[in-house]
Amino acid sequence: MSREDEARLADRLIAGEPSAFRELVEAYKRKVYGLAYEMTRNHADAEDISQVSFMKVHRSVGMIQPGRGLSTWLYRIVYNTALDLIRKRRSQPREALPSNASEQPFFDPPDPGAGPEKAADDACLRRRIDEALSKVSERERTVFILRHYHDLKVREIAESLGVSLGAVKSYLFRSMRRLQKELADFEPCLDKGDRE
Repeated sequence: MSREDEARLADRLIAGEPSAFRELVEAYKRKVYGLAYEMTRNHADAEDISQVSFMKVHRSVGMIQPGRGLSTWLYRIVYNTALDLIRKRRSQPREALPSNASEQPFFDPPDPGAGPEKAADDACLRRRIDEALSKVSERERTVFILRHYHDLKVREIAESLGVSLGAVKSYLFRSMRRLQKELADFEPCLDKGDRE
């Protein structure tokens, strides 16, 4: 959604136009879910966070500031909602935490036009990236995801998370350095012998 489209949608939301909220949900539901999933690593939690986030948005439409990014405001709500859940889970006894070892990372589905070998290599690389991202801090992972999966600019990420531009750049640098280290020895999962 372009900045102009976002601004028009924000104006419609502020005016109370009923179809505007539905349009917001349709435009951002996948990105909201994606961010929530990447933060929690759990599909059920990501769905709950998505629903709670959109409810918060609906209740606080009056807080939208014309001229400021609607998506950055939305991402901030999702981020804070996910952090609340993560903190709540940390305060629970260890055995009360759900096991999400079988959870799969949230990524776009593979390109159906790609061959099976490329699809397998892509899936393997996505798993390696997911493993590497699990080794960085929540803030570093979130910044990386917002920049590289959601295409937010550094300024938009800073606004979304309520941190400085310098902090965003630092988080990005550290997450990229960790990924480079983790993926330095990456080779496609299937070697040439397996493909023949």
